Amino acid sequence: MTAQATSPTPSTAPASAFAIAMAGLLALATAMGIGRFAFTPLLPMMLADGVIDLHSASWLASANYLGYLVGALMCTFQPWLWRRLPFISAMPFVPANWVCAGLAATTLLTLGMSMHLPVLWPLLRFAAGVASSLVFVYGSGWCLGQLALRHRSPLGGVMFAGPGVGIALSGLMASGMVALHMSAALGWFVLAVLAATLSAIVWPTFKAKQLSVPPLSTASPSGQPVATVSAGRNQVLLLALAYGIAGFGYIITATFLPVIARQALPGSAYLDLFWPLFGFGIIVGALLASRMPAGKDLRYLLAACYFVQALGIAVSIVLPTLGGFALGSLLLGIPFTAITFFAMQEVRRLRPINPASYIGLLTAIYGLGQIAGPPLVAQLLKRSDSLGAGFTVSLEIAAATLIAGAILYVWMAKTYPMPAKNARATG
Repeated sequence: MTAQATSPTPSTAPASAFAIAMAGLLALATAMGIGRFAFTPLLPMMLADGVIDLHSASWLASANYLGYLVGALMCTFQPWLWRRLPFISAMPFVPANWVCAGLAATTLLTLGMSMHLPVLWPLLRFAAGVASSLVFVYGSGWCLGQLALRHRSPLGGVMFAGPGVGIALSGLMASGMVALHMSAALGWFVLAVLAATLSAIVWPTFKAKQLSVPPLSTASPSGQPVATVSAGRNQVLLLALAYGIAGFGYIITATFLPVIARQALPGSAYLDLFWPLFGFGIIVGALLASRMPAGKDLRYLLAACYFVQALGIAVSIVLPTLGGFALGSLLLGIPFTAITFFAMQEVRRLRPINPASYIGLLTAIYGLGQIAGPPLVAQLLKRSDSLGAGFTVSLEIAAATLIAGAILYVWMAKTYPMPAKNARATG
């Protein structure tokens, strides 16, 4: 499952903790910021070009989220497949190689979207979702493991700034392309070039020999006490459910933010800056998460993150102004990957043995939440008197769902308190 440890030499010396964190950052920037979320800033351009409408855009977004779900399920059941399928059981499983394959696929699939082949777009977006899921699960798991071995786990927060970097870059580039009156097809091509560049930068780090990860770790990436045996199934399932709520809660705003802003503020010169602002919020939140002191119950931090996101959505509803959308974008973005960072650490605490499969499980449930969001918006828009009314109801549902998720985390923390250091977990 992992590369064998080697003695450091000038040619095979393991990469530094900083290099690993930056490789993770740029990998997630490519797979998540471009492979998954480039569709959001380019959607207004596609609408303006007349190559898509809002109804079909909702289903095109869901195709990507379905792919993300399928990729997560592949990661979840990978150990089972490797044990039971004779034609692959003899092959070594190297997570870093799957990260590189996912990055290459992200580049090619983004390039494919630049071709005027609408009949293939759902398939391309589906495949891009699969690729981004593989990069996220195996990339984050590999990087967190390598950082833990180097006793530099807090740098994992830097890695989770990656989606924000990708979102900010793609958003700013899309804003510039709109100003230059470029077509959406050219926009997809430009972002494919960006994906290829970022992938080439990180490729050597993922292909280099690294330290071997022991089968059982005695400390989580956050420095929390971990169970010497796996926690009960109920805790893991509740964590997966609560994490999936975040997928549904944020996706409506994250998918339609530029369109919602255009509907509320027609003619504003700042419409294309809300999405990059969301990305900058993600970067800030990830860096703040990396500074959190060790030993905190992450479920309370997750509850706080959900509440902040719900507040951001509420601000956008109550204040559909330039300032309201700016503040709402920041509040939605700041907890975005902090939620992922904390949840992945909680997985490693509850399941210290083979956490990658359970990271895949959480990612799959998250994907289900994402898939449900855009079709709901499509139906509400069809049944509403206006676009504004439809979007408002959609955002209200999203905010209420996030508040329910926050309550669930608090209940979990009360029902399953963290064990004392070095204590055995119970479930």
